[in-house]
Amino acid sequence: MKKRWICLFVENEIGVLARISGLFSGKSYNLDSLTVGVTEDSTLSRMTISLTSDDRTFEQIKKQLGRSVEVIKVIDYTDTPIHMKEILFVKVNHCSDADITELFRISKVFGVTIIDYDGDAVLLECTQTENRNDDLIALLKRKFANRIEIVRGGSVAVEAVSMTER
Repeated sequence: MKKRWICLFVENEIGVLARISGLFSGKSYNLDSLTVGVTEDSTLSRMTISLTSDDRTFEQIKKQLGRSVEVIKVIDYTDTPIHMKEILFVKVNHCSDADITELFRISKVFGVTIIDYDGDAVLLECTQTENRNDDLIALLKRKFANRIEIVRGGSVAVEAVSMTER
């Protein structure tokens, strides 16, 4: 089993997301992340999908996606150098002054932005890789157990352009 990344260019029409996600659920494939957004061409949307699968299943998924009428292009990013980011919001509630000081320290180390706070709660925003966000969540769970709320968006990815990333 291996972490996989697929980029799909699809027609920007009603029902396309439902049909693509239905393909995964109909075959009992589990998605780790799915994000969709319109591209520079308003008639096309770009989907970034991450999943964990074996080689055989992954090849089957790519073939099924490629046969879908709405899918214009399927790109396998699994072994391609990419830039990938995921948005994460974490709210820490019931904070003491010491907690707030510690959260400001953590934000500097992790490159996190504190976007809102009052005397009792702090809201962090993080746009990092999935693994870096996992590390931040693990730390916050250890330090602020049962006082955090997590909102996690899907990952987006784009192929690297510089030779240093290849």
